[in-house]
Amino acid sequence: MTEVAASRHRRVDARLALPAAVAWVVAIVLIGIPPSSLGGVAGAVAGVCAAAGGGAAIWGHCRRRRADANADADANAARARWRGALAPALLITAVVAAAVALAAPARAPAAVASALDGVPVEVRVQLEVTVMPGEASVPARLVAIADRTGTPYAVSVPVRLLGVDAAAREPLGTTLEATARLIALEPGDARLALIRPLGDWQPTRDPPPLLAFGDQLRERFLELMLNFGGDGAVLLPGLAIGDTSAVPDELDLAMKHSSLSHLTAVSGANCAIVVGLILALGALLRWPRTVRIVAALGALAFFVVLVTPEPSVIRASVMATAVLIAVQTGRPAQGLPILALAVTSILIIDPWIARQYGFVLSVLATGALLVLAGPLAERLRTMMPAPVALWIAVPLAAQLACQPVLILLQPEIPMMGVVANILAAPAAPIATIVGMVACLLAPVVPWLATAVAAVAWLPSSWIAGVARVTAELPGALLPWPEGALGAALLAAVTLGLLAALGVPWAPGSPRRRRQVRLVACSLVVVVMGATAGADAVRDRVRPGEWSIAQCDVGQGDAVLVRDSRRTALIDTGADPDALAACLDTLGVAQLDVLIVTHFDLDHVGGVDAVVGRVDTVLTGPVGEPADQATLDRLAAAGAAVVDVRAGDTGMLGSARWVAHWPPDHRGVEPGNAASLVIEVRPASDCTGCPSLLALGDVGEGEQRTILAGTTVPGLSLGAVDVVKVSHHGSADQHPELYERLDAVVALIGVGADNTYGHPASSILDVLAGGGATLLRTDQHALGLVGGADDGLWVWTERGAPEGVGARR
Repeated sequence: MTEVAASRHRRVDARLALPAAVAWVVAIVLIGIPPSSLGGVAGAVAGVCAAAGGGAAIWGHCRRRRADANADADANAARARWRGALAPALLITAVVAAAVALAAPARAPAAVASALDGVPVEVRVQLEVTVMPGEASVPARLVAIADRTGTPYAVSVPVRLLGVDAAAREPLGTTLEATARLIALEPGDARLALIRPLGDWQPTRDPPPLLAFGDQLRERFLELMLNFGGDGAVLLPGLAIGDTSAVPDELDLAMKHSSLSHLTAVSGANCAIVVGLILALGALLRWPRTVRIVAALGALAFFVVLVTPEPSVIRASVMATAVLIAVQTGRPAQGLPILALAVTSILIIDPWIARQYGFVLSVLATGALLVLAGPLAERLRTMMPAPVALWIAVPLAAQLACQPVLILLQPEIPMMGVVANILAAPAAPIATIVGMVACLLAPVVPWLATAVAAVAWLPSSWIAGVARVTAELPGALLPWPEGALGAALLAAVTLGLLAALGVPWAPGSPRRRRQVRLVACSLVVVVMGATAGADAVRDRVRPGEWSIAQCDVGQGDAVLVRDSRRTALIDTGADPDALAACLDTLGVAQLDVLIVTHFDLDHVGGVDAVVGRVDTVLTGPVGEPADQATLDRLAAAGAAVVDVRAGDTGMLGSARWVAHWPPDHRGVEPGNAASLVIEVRPASDCTGCPSLLALGDVGEGEQRTILAGTTVPGLSLGAVDVVKVSHHGSADQHPELYERLDAVVALIGVGADNTYGHPASSILDVLAGGGATLLRTDQHALGLVGGADDGLWVWTERGAPEGVGARR
């Protein structure tokens, strides 16, 4: 890089970035304090920071006056800049802390706080999203509540609703009422509580006219696009107006694995397109600057209504406005201060947004475009034409900035993400702009809207094709260490690489640059070699095409069943860390089904490892309030909770599951005797696919009834390939049931040196007498079962069980 270029990149004005970052961190800490003491603590922090900020401002002013008379002032310029940032940091932090203190009472008013113990209350809520059929939980705002005496109170509290169960779409802004229970969420959550109705939600008021008009436009556009075929039709509503309700799971996953999922949600790019078009039109027509700005803001406001004014959309509009103001002023270097001001403003308006991943990613992506894209393009220009360099630099900068945070959500790096974004970049604005035009025309001139939508369908189909192809390429996903350690490690690697490239600021001397490059390259080689290399070695040893897996979670059950790329987990064990490690080892990121056989700790204690990663939960009888709270947490994270009893059935890919126990939840005492007993049978054309019966913890009496086939008329048991032995192999078994099952493989989840005497010698003798191969977690750790044309195979992490072609 030339000295001129280097100096240009150093002129990024970061004076407001540090105060905004400090205030953000303080907000993250404060909102995690319990509501009962939040107001007092936040107020104290605000007072201390205000006093300290005022003192720092006076001290800095005095130092500057002395420095003006000092001939050697330039030698202390760096320290002066840091001192200059101290007062703004403290004062901005004081303002954000004061915003938290002021918002705390309104967020948890007395009428709401007194209802958080679960007492039934009358509530009125207003939907903050459009609810589609089948959604498990939805964000809303609690607008009224009646306390225990029946006195109504007007409130404004962010909540999450359960049990909406809309038969048809319920538009954003619809008011619902019900008698319900409030369940407090963790401090720091964007929502104060879950609301579970005791009956059905009753719509009482339609949305305001403007919101209703926006919903009609969205509904007409979705109906129009569903007349087209292929992925382009279902993806275009997401690209144009953020409606992803028609996107199938496979395409959604491909978009995530190719780093294109940001295109299917309304982001700053969509807002930038809308405002940019109006500004360009105004410039073409020679509108005065004031008229252009007013028109652009009006168009942005209408767009926010069209795509639904959810918090994420409002955030994106503010971010887009910040960047556009920076560009419109002709001073790109001022973009970072404007971004810092936007972040601070949003935190003051809603401090609880500080922990939301969407907000974090939005800020990082916007900051990367302002700070990294230019220097990266400058570097790339030495190897390619300038337009191509910028084309590559923009998605590369965004991915470098966001990926350490994305690691917290998914411990994988989409290696084809930049390539996919480069390929999709020319099509995305066309699909978005033309799609929005079709949406606006749909209720007015349907035939013209159809013609315009056909044009938008082409780039939309291209983007979907790019996602599917790049997501399936070899090496498309690089496994990476999970959690905070993995995020910190990737951030260190990213910073090292950027420093080695001199982006955005080059290290001082040539020798220092060489040292940084050496350290960065060494770190990259070590981390990627240790991660990818170790994973590759494990994959070569461990079979990848398994159908059933038994995780080693100690004294507990956690069994995975996989069919047609759909995965179910039966119980979670007691240790979330052990379960998470097993899921990561097997590469299971998302669970289509979680089966909770019952709520003993050794079957559901590890649920923290899968909250937010489950689509559907099948559960038996619920006993204690803690059991219901577990299901509520899963539902709040997006899972649909389904009560199951004997005779119920469903699909897992091409396999069918059926419940054999319990017969009915009413009058059944929750616990071992009420465990869900689930049988999974593969499709008849699936050669070598094993069948499974998971017995939970049912005892001999329940097993006798199941064997007799009297639970549900016409429901009976036959032979299965694999049986999950009941109750960790306790002595409370009915041998004739296992004789009827005639299983080839028996799974026993049991902890080493447990004090329960599990597994009992009596059941081991029964299983051995039937010729079953035993997979015990205390002896074999992780165990896998798969099918082949000539029968089943078994793989174990430790030891080698005898029979059925076991291999390691």
